Amino acid sequence: MDEYRGVVIRLLRDDNEGDRHQRFVIRQANGETILVAHNIDIAPRLNDLYFGAPLVIYGKYEWNDLGGIVHWTHRDPNGSHRNGWIDFKGKRYQ
Repeated sequence: MDEYRGVVIRLLRDDNEGDRHQRFVIRQANGETILVAHNIDIAPRLNDLYFGAPLVIYGKYEWNDLGGIVHWTHRDPNGSHRNGWIDFKGKRYQ
C-alpha cells in the first residue's frame, strides 16, 4: 500500500462486472499517470469528481497487461489488508 497524489485527467465508465468500481486516471507531479479503480460496493462513490480534481489516494498498485492499476482504496471488510482511502474535497472515502 502506497500514497499517491495527483489530479484527475480522465474520467472513465464504471466497471460493473463483479464488484462495481468507479474508474479514473490521475497524473502525479512527476508526470506519471495511474489508473484508479475505487470499489463502490464497499466505499462511497466520489460523486463530484471532475477533470482537474486534486486527490490523495492510499491504495495498492498492481501491475497488469495494460500497465497497472491502483485499487484497495477502501476499508477491508475481511481485515486481511490495510485499509485504503481517497481524500477528496476535505472528505475521506473508504
